[in-house]
Amino acid sequence: MYKLVIIDDEPAVRDGLGKFVDWGEYGIVLAGTADDGDTGLELIERVKPDIVLTDVMMPAMDGIRMSRDVRERFPETKIVFISGHNDANYLRSALQIHAADYIFKPVKRTELRKVIEGVVQDLHAKEKERQLLKDMQVKLTQSMPLLREKFLMSLIQDGIANADELQERAAFLNLSLPLETPYLALAITVDDSEEVYGGRSERDKQLLSYSLLNIIQELIDQFLPGYAFENRAAEYVALLVLDDRLQDPEDTLLSLAKAIRDNVRRWLKIGVTIGVGERAEHIGLLPASYRHAREAADQKWYMGKNQVITMDSLESGSAGPIRFDSRQSERLLSGLKSGEKHRLETELDGIFEALAPIRKEGFKYVRHAGLQMIALAGRLLLELNLLTREKEEQEARALDGLLKLETKAELQRFVSDYLFGICGWIQEKRSGRSSNVIEHTQKYIGENYAKNLSVAEIAASVYLSQTYVSLLFKQETGETIYEYLMKVRIEKAKELLRDPRIKFYEVCEQVGYSDPSYFGKLFKKMTGLTLSAYRDQQ
Repeated sequence: MYKLVIIDDEPAVRDGLGKFVDWGEYGIVLAGTADDGDTGLELIERVKPDIVLTDVMMPAMDGIRMSRDVRERFPETKIVFISGHNDANYLRSALQIHAADYIFKPVKRTELRKVIEGVVQDLHAKEKERQLLKDMQVKLTQSMPLLREKFLMSLIQDGIANADELQERAAFLNLSLPLETPYLALAITVDDSEEVYGGRSERDKQLLSYSLLNIIQELIDQFLPGYAFENRAAEYVALLVLDDRLQDPEDTLLSLAKAIRDNVRRWLKIGVTIGVGERAEHIGLLPASYRHAREAADQKWYMGKNQVITMDSLESGSAGPIRFDSRQSERLLSGLKSGEKHRLETELDGIFEALAPIRKEGFKYVRHAGLQMIALAGRLLLELNLLTREKEEQEARALDGLLKLETKAELQRFVSDYLFGICGWIQEKRSGRSSNVIEHTQKYIGENYAKNLSVAEIAASVYLSQTYVSLLFKQETGETIYEYLMKVRIEKAKELLRDPRIKFYEVCEQVGYSDPSYFGKLFKKMTGLTLSAYRDQQ
């Protein structure tokens, strides 16, 4: 309930205003009355009302003086002036202290009710705003770990664009990331990830991830400054701040990596392969260090599992360097996801062109690259939930058939034809999903139109990007998501307006709008009628 005080030097006016309207109807309780500005100010300090209904001309302290003090001490309090003096100077003074409204005596019931309705609507709006800010603060606190993870991921993917902005964001997230200090990245991948994660519930997967991150971070804290985060499924990254005062930094890094590997094995009973990146002289070079670490970790297929792999060990190892790297893998995945054959063909031509100069054991490398590309396509289908039993069998036949080929030309044709088929399959399935996405989007809006919906939230409900859902919805329905949402809200408002017991501001709130004035204009624009005119027609 909102608290109201009435201040007037005329007893009849005070008593009359107290009974003039049913204050409870507006969610208001009369908390006290006073007969002049002095006693009124004391009452206000004691009661701390939401609304002050005060006379302007009073003997000891007039309402203008009193209200200036109230505005300084209680800026959120709504002040409504009542006066029998139709004087522009008083009106000007009232406006200068941002009074909520001004009523002349004798007070008319309809005018007072209208003013109070406006004041209550303002109070409702302020209350909602305060609650929203409170909720946002809680959500911000709860999402801080996710924000840190997202920020750290951006450092290894995009580097830095603005040093000042990076420092500001890092300070906000309570991260210590000096600009010019050397860094190094570790890529920590879970061995046999399908076996490790496959039989676990979602809760157990999250617990495993939490435990693994804790082990990594605790060990980092023992060796070097740095941060650990989950970068993608079954891959964790450690960003390490190197201290030039270390006598043997390479030994420290290898000791840390081995400690992570051994402790994960000991406490969680799983193996991890750790790729050690190259030193980055400053934070802007972290993407290169991470890329090297990931490329090193990706070589577990011939270096063995549960290993610590450095770039040096790859270059000097007997197996030789792998030539189908993570960057090419990402481009190939992008081409497959696009569902566009010409784009995929361009990426494949580039990959096989890069493999062509290899002479020593060349076919062996090309064959390994072909195996990786087929396996990569299978992983993508799994991620897109398109991996049927038929596709699994097709992949098995392709892997077996590839091992029987003898020339690079045969292998390129074989792999290209297989991947073109996968690309077409993805495109076919994506087209069939469009109607399901639209139906789900419309259903979600129908169930949540009363909330403060955003396109991002609607897109998240169908697990797609905001941009993709917006374009798809416009293409399929001919209207934007916001236009559809507005139409749903207006139709619901029409239903509510048929019930005369529901007030206009309540209709506004129940269909997802917080500003009754804006809602009224929007309703008229959409229907050609004001809210009251529409109700009168029913």
